[in-house]
Amino acid sequence: MRLKLVPDHTEYDFFKYRTLTFGFSAVLMVISLALWLTVGLNFGIDFRGGTTIRTQAEQPMDVGSYRDAIAPLELGDVSISEVFDPTFAADTHVAMIRIQAQDGEESVSADTVQSVEEALQELDETIRFTSVESVGPKVSGELIQTAVLAVAAALAAILFYIWLRFEWQFSVGAVAALFHDVVLTIGIFSALQIRFDLATIAALLTIIGYSINDTVVIFDRLRENLRKFKTKPLRDVMNLSVNETLSRTLMTSGTTLIALIALLVLGGDVIRGFVFAIFWGVIVGTYSSVYVAKNVVLWLGVKRDWSKPTDTTGNQFANIDA
Repeated sequence: MRLKLVPDHTEYDFFKYRTLTFGFSAVLMVISLALWLTVGLNFGIDFRGGTTIRTQAEQPMDVGSYRDAIAPLELGDVSISEVFDPTFAADTHVAMIRIQAQDGEESVSADTVQSVEEALQELDETIRFTSVESVGPKVSGELIQTAVLAVAAALAAILFYIWLRFEWQFSVGAVAALFHDVVLTIGIFSALQIRFDLATIAALLTIIGYSINDTVVIFDRLRENLRKFKTKPLRDVMNLSVNETLSRTLMTSGTTLIALIALLVLGGDVIRGFVFAIFWGVIVGTYSSVYVAKNVVLWLGVKRDWSKPTDTTGNQFANIDA
């Protein structure tokens, strides 16, 4: 007996409350942008500048113990991760400690680095610092610009790709949905003040890729149905297309969320922000594929025979060639 999240044949009306759902999305986007501009993001070391310390010890490291040892120093954002390398000897355990720049300083001072080393040596006498590197605010500013350009380039490339594969109405709908996903993700990071770093940018690009994949699957079925049902109202064809792909959409999103929940619970603090961004992105991406992208396409109208335009009700502006 195979698992079914939804029946084989469904007839849900996804556009019954399209004004309400589209308005809800618009309100959330406005709130997210307002939070971004007023509260701001809790930038991590990548964007604020700071110091990276590479440690080496003979004893196995424990991230939690390292964090507890450094916490009394009140250094703000501290990221600790273990470095794995098959070439390391059995008694070589390497870690990377990243500390944000302190107020009024471009990097962590030598005294602070010494304090961190002493705190860790109380935990393990064999610990020694093999390298100390600092990232100043100028480099951090360049990283912010590069991150914004990366996200903008991804959206532009997708706009062009969907335009070539389908029609310009589909590309506008797809990019509107992706912009919706990115803005809402930034909004929740601003509201909850979750650390925003380069890993989060990677998560945003992952969200864009995941969401557009879901949207293209529904668009592809919509294009097939538009050719098959040339006299059926556009809204009904869209509903049919979403219902036909509903099982696939929920199964894909559901299994992805199960894996992400496991990572959220067991993955630790180092990857928690990255995983949360993708977790949130999968939810809003699935929602936007149906309630944002399709609403935009319905509003703009599409071609029924790919040579003559229609209005948003699905009626031809000219006679249909069978």
